[in-house]
Amino acid sequence: MPGSANLRDCKVLEKMVKKHAEEGGLYGAICASPAVALAHWGMLKGLKATCYPSFMEKFPSDVIPVNSRVVVDRNAVASQGPGTSIEFALALVEQLYGKEKMEEVAGPLYVGPQDGAEYTIEELNPVKWKCNGTPQVLVPVANDSEEMEALNLIDILRRVGANVIVASVEDKSQIVTRRHKFNLVADMMLDEAAKMEFDLIVMPGGLLGAEKFASTEKLVDLLKKQAESNKPYGAICASPAHVLEPHGLLKGKKATAFPPMAHLLTDQSHCENRVVIDGNLITSRAPGTATEFAVAIVDKLFGREKALSIAKELIFM
Repeated sequence: MPGSANLRDCKVLEKMVKKHAEEGGLYGAICASPAVALAHWGMLKGLKATCYPSFMEKFPSDVIPVNSRVVVDRNAVASQGPGTSIEFALALVEQLYGKEKMEEVAGPLYVGPQDGAEYTIEELNPVKWKCNGTPQVLVPVANDSEEMEALNLIDILRRVGANVIVASVEDKSQIVTRRHKFNLVADMMLDEAAKMEFDLIVMPGGLLGAEKFASTEKLVDLLKKQAESNKPYGAICASPAHVLEPHGLLKGKKATAFPPMAHLLTDQSHCENRVVIDGNLITSRAPGTATEFAVAIVDKLFGREKALSIAKELIFM
């Protein structure tokens, strides 16, 4: 809400968006912003729109509220919340470039069905993930780590109260992510994090980032120590195939990975699953499964009630 209100009160932005709309340009907003900013500026008059559910009542009477994950009406695109952000972005791509380009972009993300979807995970050999007090979670990052996966893990786990330490395996704390070259500043260097104890170590993907993880001896040692101590560890996308598998951390375990890399797993029997938990190991497939991955971790660290609560808060389900 504070961010949406700040956008609403920015006169320069309001002038830009109105001018853009007058010229027939596409405009959109997500979460609270359709109600707080666009509607306040009078840019949704006579249009269907959606927003974060608790803000629907803030739409003025000249807006037609629709309880849907994404709504496109003329040149306006609106969406509901963090859990609908990929769908929102894909709707924008379709409006700008057409359906074929949207499907091309969506394919490698492995976005799952959302409307009416139930929250389920594939769990084998279930064990209780133990931690004393607040869960301590290590998320290593490298240059070319996949930004959607890293940020989903960090954001969702911090939302539920985990103490998430983001540690750089590079020679400086600022890393540059894979796809769009975002600058991500880690909390500390891996050398410092290696002195600490963690209830979970979990890696984002991105091929070059995963290869850096695999060649970082200190991280591999931490992962092996975690596994030998029967403490939780996990990975998503390229990292199960390029970090866990070659270092023997999937031996005797069921796992999944980024589909084009799944052939690198010795045991491929569960690769079609979006998230797989096998004892203290958790793996997932791609950017489009990152939210499910993080919610499944919440389930194991905090319990099903907390997982369902954060899933609903995010508008993931």
